Amino acid sequence: MSTHNEKILILDFGSQTTQLIARRIREQKVYSEIHPYTLSLERIKAMQPSGIILGGGPASVYDEDAPISDAGIFELGIPVLGICYGAQLMMQQLGGRVEKAEKREFGKAELSITYTAGLFAGLETAPSHYQVWMSHGDRIEEPAPGFVATATSPHSPYAALRHEQKPLVAVQFHPEVAHTLIGNDILRNFIFDICNCQPTWTMHSFIDATVAEIKQRVGSDKVICALSGGVDSSVTAALVHRAIGDQLTCIYVNNGLMRTGESESVLRFFREKTDLTVIDVDATEYFLGKLAGIADPEEKRKRIGFGFIKIFEEEAAKLGEVKYLAQGTLYPDVIESVVFRGKAPIKSHHNVGGLPERMQMELIEPLRELFKDEVRELGLELGMPEEAIFRQPFPGPGLGIRIMGEVTRQRLDILRRADVIVLEE
Repeated sequence: MSTHNEKILILDFGSQTTQLIARRIREQKVYSEIHPYTLSLERIKAMQPSGIILGGGPASVYDEDAPISDAGIFELGIPVLGICYGAQLMMQQLGGRVEKAEKREFGKAELSITYTAGLFAGLETAPSHYQVWMSHGDRIEEPAPGFVATATSPHSPYAALRHEQKPLVAVQFHPEVAHTLIGNDILRNFIFDICNCQPTWTMHSFIDATVAEIKQRVGSDKVICALSGGVDSSVTAALVHRAIGDQLTCIYVNNGLMRTGESESVLRFFREKTDLTVIDVDATEYFLGKLAGIADPEEKRKRIGFGFIKIFEEEAAKLGEVKYLAQGTLYPDVIESVVFRGKAPIKSHHNVGGLPERMQMELIEPLRELFKDEVRELGLELGMPEEAIFRQPFPGPGLGIRIMGEVTRQRLDILRRADVIVLEE
């Protein structure tokens, strides 16, 4: 992962909106990273974050199995913002009291600001109430020593707090969601005024740093990239090509399961609009043979996936010694998800499942720090046309999993005609 001069560290306690916090901060051109609440104090120190955010979560801080981060973070001198569960955890760990609320707050609430500095700097007291979004069944009954209220709501006397000497602030509501109308103001005040960050994380700076990183790592070695025509693999290829030029070879496998004109359109774009070296493999007959007589959708997925790996291996072997595989893994794929109370963890994600291990290649994942909307922004910054950036998504197994039962040429033709009619309407 790239190094960043400034970053906001977000500790995840299981909230559904944790990723939204990261995106809201990045929208302000400040880099942010999500890590599980179990992140050690030593690693936090080594990361040298400009600020730390304790996210929300479904647990109660007084539960026996409540997720608890290291309380030492409050002694590092680094600004900390607690959001919802994170606010309650901050209070409890520092000597306050959190209890089950008599009146739960879920949904819109009216916030009354009593201190127009810090998190609420620039927010006038003229409108006596601001709409915010609450989602909690507990409330702070007594703040920790040194904390004072900066805002209240009808059912939360401590809807927001600040420490009088340390850079510690907390809010009982969710500033990251759109329903909190002053949410962006609050987050901006935290990252710029309290954490003293600068808005320097842009796609332009990302390109410069990533290109330099790829050049240094790859040297004179060869890189291959599985190209699908989707935005992730397309932007990956464009970025890697920016770094190493003709050392990159892209392989496009036509499995015969694409929409009408899909493969032709993809290949035409890359050959006419880019300088990429693209190997086109028409494997229609191979895939139809592998799918003959197969009706189970999961079995079809597996056969298509294994078939793709086989074809890709064969084509890569023709190129001689290749050390690296470029892959369009995105940030949501690599975030270590926090799991509570027996919930199954999200399955790991690989764009080309098993390929790096089988082929003994090292992975290059230049997009692994980015969300999907950032990938599109990056593509535009690289000069790619909108037709490539905003093309309609299409799954790798293609029409093969849209067909009920066995995949045949006749069924593929019928489905393609139907798809054209739908798209034209």
